[in-house]
Amino acid sequence: MTRLFLLLAALLLATATPAGAAVPRDVDGYVRAYLDHTGLPGAAVAVTRGTDIVHVAGYGHDAAGTPVGASTRLPIGSLSKSMTAFAVLQLAEAGRVGLDEPVTRYLPEFRLADPRGGRITVRMLLDQTSGMADSAFPDLKLAQPRTLAEAVTRLAEAGLADEPGTAFHYHNPNYEVAARIVEVVAGQPFADYLSGHVFRPLGMTASTSVDTPPAGTEGYVRAFGIEVPVSEPDWFTGGSHGVLSTAADLARWLIAQQNGGGVVSPAAAALAHTPAPGRDYALGWSIRDGRVAHTGDWFSHTAAQVLLPGGYGIAVVANTGMALDNEAELLAQGLASLLEGGTPGPALPAGVVADRVLGALALAAVALAVLGVRRARKRHWWRVVPPLLPLVPLVFLPQLLGWVFAGRRGTYAQVLYVWPGLVVTLGVVTLAGLVVAAARVRALVSGRRGRHREESGETRGDDRWASANRRSGS
Repeated sequence: MTRLFLLLAALLLATATPAGAAVPRDVDGYVRAYLDHTGLPGAAVAVTRGTDIVHVAGYGHDAAGTPVGASTRLPIGSLSKSMTAFAVLQLAEAGRVGLDEPVTRYLPEFRLADPRGGRITVRMLLDQTSGMADSAFPDLKLAQPRTLAEAVTRLAEAGLADEPGTAFHYHNPNYEVAARIVEVVAGQPFADYLSGHVFRPLGMTASTSVDTPPAGTEGYVRAFGIEVPVSEPDWFTGGSHGVLSTAADLARWLIAQQNGGGVVSPAAAALAHTPAPGRDYALGWSIRDGRVAHTGDWFSHTAAQVLLPGGYGIAVVANTGMALDNEAELLAQGLASLLEGGTPGPALPAGVVADRVLGALALAAVALAVLGVRRARKRHWWRVVPPLLPLVPLVFLPQLLGWVFAGRRGTYAQVLYVWPGLVVTLGVVTLAGLVVAAARVRALVSGRRGRHREESGETRGDDRWASANRRSGS
């Protein structure tokens, strides 16, 4: 009987479904439902638990129509910052870089327009408290460097928004400088160091770092619910947001966060996830509500990585670009809720909902313009002004969106990538206003001409009457 019981128990154990085995089906179903509901063209997803890979897959297709798979290499945007931080921490543990040493010790050419820049330390670069900020140095609007060395030397024109070490400002040049430190201290190109000392030791053999977006990284922007394929603009990405990776490699990266993966010590990995007291940004990671996370944005792709308190890790790359919300982050948040026992339903991104409102507004503007032209009358001159008001937000659109996107000011072309629906709607509303204003100006001018003709007619009539009187009197 005992042997029969043991045999039955062995059979049950052999055929039972482990607790984690249901997760891949749930993850797979949720991701597919998300793509179906939102129209997201393609995504790559990795889920880990502790040191185990739970799920790695690609979904949908890229901008060329090729299916996205677990080995499809995609840009991960600012998830790259956590990898740059690992490279710096590795050199710090080797005694070659001091986190609290001034940057100028390693880069004598690091000179800002503000002399306080000499007090910026390596740690301040990594936790983004250097005082450098988009408000003081609008990186996106300026001519882009081609190398990390140029990225550092061009900061000679940069000011500071705050005293070094006192305030957080998310600013890509912080990590460009950090990557240049790695390059100089290691004596080799940053991309080579990252590949040889971080990626390959972790088994991330398909990952690489680029300074500018290469061909083949086309993605999508969304406008009024339509996914429009686009090429990535030519901008500098080295050190801060230039890594290309795959879902399979990102799974290995998530696992390395548990104990450093042999690339850095467990203590260094923990340091990367631990912000200073009173702050929520550590070294390439944000910490909120017990979750360690970071997002990434290109103009044509988005990415997100999340470490949950229960041991799960999630990485998502989506091939729609930066917008009102990061779509990879939305998908990752849904997966996080799912893995924590929730039952999330896929929701439309805020940008898609906003575009529907904007589309209705554009149609209403056209209808009102037609009505305004038909009803244009010779009235007061000030009625010409209201239809011209939409010109103001159109002219200052990059600055206005800079407030929305935490002070990150860009060009009109970049705004067109980020929110094409808003640019198109403002353009339509402005054009409609110009048409109405022109009709009202025309009505005013024609009204004045009519009055002049009437006045001229009355004058001629008076002259004829006076002349007739003179003849009859004579």
